[in-house]
Amino acid sequence: MLLKTLKPAPGAKRARLRVGRGASAGQGKTCGRGTKGQRARKGGYHKVGFEGGQMPIQRRMPKVGFRSKMASSRAEVMLSELGKIKGDVIDLEALKKAGVIPVFAEKAKVVLSGKIERAVTLKGVGATKGALAAIEAAGGKLEA
Repeated sequence: MLLKTLKPAPGAKRARLRVGRGASAGQGKTCGRGTKGQRARKGGYHKVGFEGGQMPIQRRMPKVGFRSKMASSRAEVMLSELGKIKGDVIDLEALKKAGVIPVFAEKAKVVLSGKIERAVTLKGVGATKGALAAIEAAGGKLEA
């Protein structure tokens, strides 16, 4: 098979209907646009979604979802990521420097996901109950 031999299947391509060429042509006189009015005129149509002045459906429907303003300033840290950070004391700056949390994060919280083998001290960083238990089991602690 060659690309130059490819062509549409028989009957797939239909000739364009030429409108306004008399009654015998099938679309004479009004050319399938009905009678009078804005939609019958040349260039006389309105924008997509316009409902004749009625409140459009996209404005009638309720807005869904919620975008938290605080979500951009909060960050979650997995327990397994704490092992990658150098030093025993881990604070917000250490997390940012290691690239674990975004630089614009104002608060961070450690969640129980993975394991931690070494003792670390969390300073100014929150932790969930499970994460705190795992940190204390490894010999670490949480400072306010």
